[in-house]
Amino acid sequence: MPELPEVETVRRVIGPQIQGRRIEKVTVKRPEVVAHPDADEFCRRLSGQVFDSMTRRGKFLAARLESGDTLLLHLRMTGCLLAAPPEFPKEKHTHVVFQLSDGKELRFSDTRRFGRFWLIGAGEADPYSGIGKLGSEPFAPDCTAEYLFARFGKRKKAIKECLMEQSVIAGIGNIYSDEILFAAGLHPARAADSLTGAEWERLAALIPERLSFFIAKNAITPEEYLQTKGRDYRNTPFLQVYGHAGDPCPVCGTTLCRTVIGGRSSVYCPRCQK
Repeated sequence: MPELPEVETVRRVIGPQIQGRRIEKVTVKRPEVVAHPDADEFCRRLSGQVFDSMTRRGKFLAARLESGDTLLLHLRMTGCLLAAPPEFPKEKHTHVVFQLSDGKELRFSDTRRFGRFWLIGAGEADPYSGIGKLGSEPFAPDCTAEYLFARFGKRKKAIKECLMEQSVIAGIGNIYSDEILFAAGLHPARAADSLTGAEWERLAALIPERLSFFIAKNAITPEEYLQTKGRDYRNTPFLQVYGHAGDPCPVCGTTLCRTVIGGRSSVYCPRCQK
């Protein structure tokens, strides 16, 4: 599932390609991927609008329009966004196509159809998408050890589960919670209320550091992104524990172990993360 580094990669590749482009026509082949408003109104309201910029909030993409409207997208598990010339072969599960004024098409494909769009009008409240319920951005100045302790410090919940609470920290999922906790030397099943002050400080420092590292490793040109159909996340070779159960720890050589925490697979080093 795309997490913050992958969604940020999409933003950096797609945002500049659509900036200043007018939407000439919108075609929705699967109405269920448009959560708000209904698909017909979605197409009508977007036709003729001009993209201004694209930002990211947690795992959401937010395309701002010059009118003040905002087009929100959550990729969920298998969603993919491509800016492609019309002759470029369409993916089998392409559900939404925006025809742009420069001749390109902005395409959304999604094998499992869990991804969703929301069109929020200028000044309109958004009780639909859930973006307003997100917690601090990992790179925000307020995402400090004190903030993490205030939200988690008295809880007996596993620290891995805490890191994935989008209402506290936006954007971290199964992959990067494993990577962050490995770097911090913290066992993923440890109760949050067992962490010391020094451990909260270390964790707060490593959350943005690890995410920044993987964003940098994911860097890709628009041409490469298109040719790989937006699915070549280049940071995979740099993952130290996620997906490596049974392999030697990259630090101490101990065999990495797999466990299940909160219904999610988790990989850790039993020596480095006691």
